[in-house]
Amino acid sequence: MTETGKPLLRALAGEAIWPPPVWLMRQAGRFLPEFRALREKADFITRCMTPDMATEITLQPIRRFGMDGAILFSDILILPWAMGQSLEFIHGRGPVLEPVRSLRDLERLDVGRVKGATRPVMETLRRLRGIVDGPEPIGVARPGQVTLIGFAGAPFTVACYMVEGHGSREFDVTRGLAYSDPEFFDCLIDTLTTATADMLCDQIVAGAEAVMLFDSWAGLLPPSQFRRHVIAPAQRIVRIINERHPGVPIIGFPRLAGIMAVEYGRQTGVNAMALDTGADMKAIAAQLPSTLTLQGNLDPLRVLAGGEGMRAEARAIRDAMKGRPHVFNLGHGVVPATPPEHVGDLISTIRDI
Repeated sequence: MTETGKPLLRALAGEAIWPPPVWLMRQAGRFLPEFRALREKADFITRCMTPDMATEITLQPIRRFGMDGAILFSDILILPWAMGQSLEFIHGRGPVLEPVRSLRDLERLDVGRVKGATRPVMETLRRLRGIVDGPEPIGVARPGQVTLIGFAGAPFTVACYMVEGHGSREFDVTRGLAYSDPEFFDCLIDTLTTATADMLCDQIVAGAEAVMLFDSWAGLLPPSQFRRHVIAPAQRIVRIINERHPGVPIIGFPRLAGIMAVEYGRQTGVNAMALDTGADMKAIAAQLPSTLTLQGNLDPLRVLAGGEGMRAEARAIRDAMKGRPHVFNLGHGVVPATPPEHVGDLISTIRDI
């Protein structure tokens, strides 16, 4: 047990807690009416970079549902934006960036800008840490029970957006460039690996008690490229964080990795691995050390549908992991159309033993 006794930290330290701690990816988001009200007041980047707003948005689901983890409201593309890459979030299109596709493009960016540009994010974390460790309840959450989670995009996933210049289902330009110009792509991944590790360490200094590395597009890569651009950078990031901040848990999320998730879990050094909706959690658990915490992995569309089907599947996932360290979560983020009462029902179901 950790000194704080926070359920999520205990689980991330390898303790099998019953019932498991629970939080949800994209728990602070468009499914909440209070979030939609704030969204009308400022654009996305402004919300991320304004501590008053980012703090409020981070805490909204904690007040309403009492999750065990509060994840910083931000975005994985704040890093390239902080390096100087143009970024705009356009309604109906998502993120739009000026593509970075050559060493010359990459040289125009400046990693040295990141620390100054992300000061508002660090201020948000400082404020949040004071609140989650404060003596007052946060809505329905008990004092001293909520763990503050920082995060970043993993190098390959961030590179996908930087190279493509927008979202994509296949990121074929990015993957093609990794083959046709490996010198540039390796340099981009190396730059992002260092910058990501530094930014996560800054988040820890500012108050994050755990950090998560989102590799949302890891599953697009074949095994050789997965090892080169997903596992190797994650190993390096974990090593840097462990050297500078020993004992701070790291959650890795190699989304859509399939069988490669086993190799990721064994080799990267993460304390916990999040699994996507398509993963058979029990089968993967059998191939991993019992000390590795698993996180996940209810289908977000089950929560959208709600009802007994959602409750039954949530219990099945929870019960299958009994006896090993597990953090209940979804296999991806909460769907915007999800009724808030379904999320409340899910949290109650996980805790009802």
